[in-house]
Amino acid sequence: MKKICIVANSQLYALLLITLFFVEIGMGSNTISIFDMSKPDKIKVALVDDHTLLREALAITLQQIDDIQIIGSVSSGEEIINKVQALNPHVILMDIMMKGMSGIEATRWIKERNSAIKVILLSSEIKKEFVTAGIQAGIDGYLPKDVEKDTLVKAIHAVMNGEKYFNEAITSLVFEDFYKKEKTTHSTQKQLQLTDLSKREMEVLSLIAEGKSNKEVAETLFISTKTVDTHKMHILDKLGLKNTAELVRYAIKNNLISL
Repeated sequence: MKKICIVANSQLYALLLITLFFVEIGMGSNTISIFDMSKPDKIKVALVDDHTLLREALAITLQQIDDIQIIGSVSSGEEIINKVQALNPHVILMDIMMKGMSGIEATRWIKERNSAIKVILLSSEIKKEFVTAGIQAGIDGYLPKDVEKDTLVKAIHAVMNGEKYFNEAITSLVFEDFYKKEKTTHSTQKQLQLTDLSKREMEVLSLIAEGKSNKEVAETLFISTKTVDTHKMHILDKLGLKNTAELVRYAIKNNLISL
């Protein structure tokens, strides 16, 4: 009987030690809590929007979903490109119109460096030019900001499975016209054989040749005027031209624009 009590007490003592160990490692700001460790099967989502209340609302909504984890919340395109490597999200929910870098330009930057990251644009406006520019930048989805919770969750799961997600209104608004223009643009580029210019440089060249100012080009392509200046300098260098006037003449000669 005494031996049985000793064994029981030993087991109870061991259990107490284990419990105290778990409590100890969970104490203090620099210690590890075993209850807060991220589950590997969760979808890591980062939020990018310059409206704090919207980000907070999105975070509260998505944190209720078992397989989704909010790992970051930032207010600008510049901030997300600076933090994206450290955060390493699976999915980014990105606003379009923000101070400084637009969500579309931030998407382009991120996709060029890590195409595995999925980006869904959220916008208060459904505009063809926004959706078209977003697709060209490599987005995986586009939704209005007043989207239903179930639709947003469905979109996140869809892009994680390698699909593109656009609601019916956006699809009917853009896709037929977009692919028609893409086919025409591809055919024109092949005919011109301007192989030294990148796709973005071709876009800048076309807009400048149409008489648009650097500011107008920047607004059309959702990039900064500084970026436009850089592209313009590269175009002139690659084509052996000296100024904008020669660039326009070159575009006319090669049927890039019509008079």
